[in-house]
Amino acid sequence: MKYIILLGDGMSDEPIAELNGKTPLQAAHTPNMDRLAQQGTIGLAATVPDAFHPGSDVANLSVFGYDPASCYTGRSPLEAASMGVELGPEDVAFRLNLVTLGQAGGDIYMQDFSAGHISTAEAKELIQCLQDELGDDEFQFYPGVSYRHLMVWRGGRDDLKIAPPHDLTNQSVLDQLLRTAEAMPLMQITTSAQLLLKDHPVNSKREAAGKPPANSIWLWGQGKRPQMPTLHEKFGLSGAVISAVDLIKGLGIYAGLDVIEVPGATGYLDTNYLGKAEAAIKALKTRDFVYLHVEAPDEAAHGGSLQDKLEAIERFDKDVVGTVMAKIGSLGEYRILLLPDHPTPVEKMTHTKDPVPFVLYGSENEFNSSYRASEYSEPCAKASALSVDPGHTLMSIMVSGQFS
Repeated sequence: MKYIILLGDGMSDEPIAELNGKTPLQAAHTPNMDRLAQQGTIGLAATVPDAFHPGSDVANLSVFGYDPASCYTGRSPLEAASMGVELGPEDVAFRLNLVTLGQAGGDIYMQDFSAGHISTAEAKELIQCLQDELGDDEFQFYPGVSYRHLMVWRGGRDDLKIAPPHDLTNQSVLDQLLRTAEAMPLMQITTSAQLLLKDHPVNSKREAAGKPPANSIWLWGQGKRPQMPTLHEKFGLSGAVISAVDLIKGLGIYAGLDVIEVPGATGYLDTNYLGKAEAAIKALKTRDFVYLHVEAPDEAAHGGSLQDKLEAIERFDKDVVGTVMAKIGSLGEYRILLLPDHPTPVEKMTHTKDPVPFVLYGSENEFNSSYRASEYSEPCAKASALSVDPGHTLMSIMVSGQFS
């Protein structure tokens, strides 16, 4: 038996007036996802427990089959694993976003949480500057992809409350600044970074080209190294993870999966959708399980672009879902789980905690046919009256082939 999870990050949404009250999933042309809903089992899954913030870390942890209440320590330790950064028991990893802060009327606001989706090459130069000038035995800086990077605070604190930068778009950040004595080292690092970034040649060139400068860092998503069993220990599965995002790769590493790098996988609208699907089919020839993650719908929604989100959903349907469905049958019996990790409504430009629509499809018709629908969408999933709560049990349901 082969198992594959097809995850379109942040695909689910809310009704939009511009779409005549439809959601992007309803409005987009998605014949392959619709076919899965027509032939499989559709319902809603609660991927974010009540006590947790609706981040991709918590939600994807649930989809992987882990209860966040038992093993979640923070987002950045997972990203550290993907980047090959070893954490000691008392070390704290922080996600470091390169961001653009703006000024207006004496206020400072989050102009762009991604610094205009700064290129990886530009970002690497900036992060190297921070490491050269600010790195020491206590703080180290590691380059990642585009605006997403890592800082490790050796022996640091993990009990600070810091909002994700994508939740602050066009909002003041003055009341978000950490002014407690415990957080002072982070404030000092941030202020020092701003001074270094202000006149850096990379930013001078970006401004000359009309691009937003990466004029600040934003530290968030902190945590210590988690303790969690592998998927082989939980379900007896060998497998691989395919994603452009360090967070998802890190989850895969802790889950005992191989990380498959796909050329052209960017984590944005221009990602290599088809390459990911073809890599997944190739991986399933020698493995039991693949977790295929596409970030593009989430990024489009964070940017408030309805058209980009519709395009990302349609590319995901055509090049990812369509390709997998066309080729997976040659591998024998299989089961597919299709879903987003969390909603990212375009008009809110951030994550919400609402349950997400899922489809489970088995080549041997394992799942209850009474929960089928005409299309893959939030209203159809809700109308099915099938609810999986807690959402982390979806993985067990897929592996066992039954809901009870």
